[in-house]
Amino acid sequence: MKKLINDPKNVVTEAVAGFAAAHPDLVRVSEDPLFIVRQDAPVAGKVGIVSGGGSGHEPLHGGFVGPGMLHAAVPGPVFTSPTPDPILAATKAVDGGAGVLHIVKNYTGDVLNFETAADLAAADGVEVRSVVVNDDVAVKDSLYTAGRRGVAGTVLVEKIAGAAAERGDSLDQVAAIAERVIGQVRSMGVALTPSVVPHAGEPSFTLEDDEIEIGIGIHGEPGRERIKLEPADAIADRMLEPIVQDLPFASGDKVLLMVNGMGGTPQVELYILFRRAAESLAEQGIDVERSLVGNFTTSLEMQGASITVLKLDDEMAALWDAPVNTAALRWGM
Repeated sequence: MKKLINDPKNVVTEAVAGFAAAHPDLVRVSEDPLFIVRQDAPVAGKVGIVSGGGSGHEPLHGGFVGPGMLHAAVPGPVFTSPTPDPILAATKAVDGGAGVLHIVKNYTGDVLNFETAADLAAADGVEVRSVVVNDDVAVKDSLYTAGRRGVAGTVLVEKIAGAAAERGDSLDQVAAIAERVIGQVRSMGVALTPSVVPHAGEPSFTLEDDEIEIGIGIHGEPGRERIKLEPADAIADRMLEPIVQDLPFASGDKVLLMVNGMGGTPQVELYILFRRAAESLAEQGIDVERSLVGNFTTSLEMQGASITVLKLDDEMAALWDAPVNTAALRWGM
């Protein structure tokens, strides 16, 4: 294992400290319990939005803390859910009197710990709503989940819900738009190589040099099938077909197309995948109105990618376009 780390036990705390040092204009950090919060939180009279989960998926979630998106992010150990205590503390830190929305990826530990934190916050007088993102069409009931996994579509939920909170929507309204995005977004991933969790020191799974895993999870969970490496266009078609069929998407739909890197894939390859996915959608009469390409929901150094498609309505498109100022997404400011 070759990694630019010190003690594996300190990877998350040192990374969060570095993140705070790099972006003092955007965030501040609580060290104990550990969470990242907007520099101006709490924002009086506006809904606060908190997300989080195991580390190793950066820039998710800390990279999306800032005006127009998240108010706080709670990082757990690598690939491990944060406990309720820091989630509760982050929730209280962003409560500006209008309530707090929890955006939770569908992994059993995340769901249970965010639920516990929400109950504790309610006991302290903070109104909390929760939404669970489950956009992965690859498999159901995987190693970490009951039901579908939450993957890169989480970024789209966080951005659109964050814009709704920024414009002053009520807690019920912000939760409703988040649920609407969850209902209209689908994703599928592929792995070319495994990732190495720092404290484990060895690959999370094995692939032969000529093999890929279709439908991989962001923690290295098994996908739909293991096949021989194919050209990029064929892989893009394999990933996109179940996405389009699942909602289903149809001719005349307007969509946001996201191609997300898993951490170890160069941009040139991501754009090759995007080209084919956009071409395929156009052939089906589906109009790509918005796009996002890059590393946004990663799996440490895994080589691979995911494709996410969100069926847009006019309100979602406007909220996507709304100004955002975070370390990982920034426009309109």
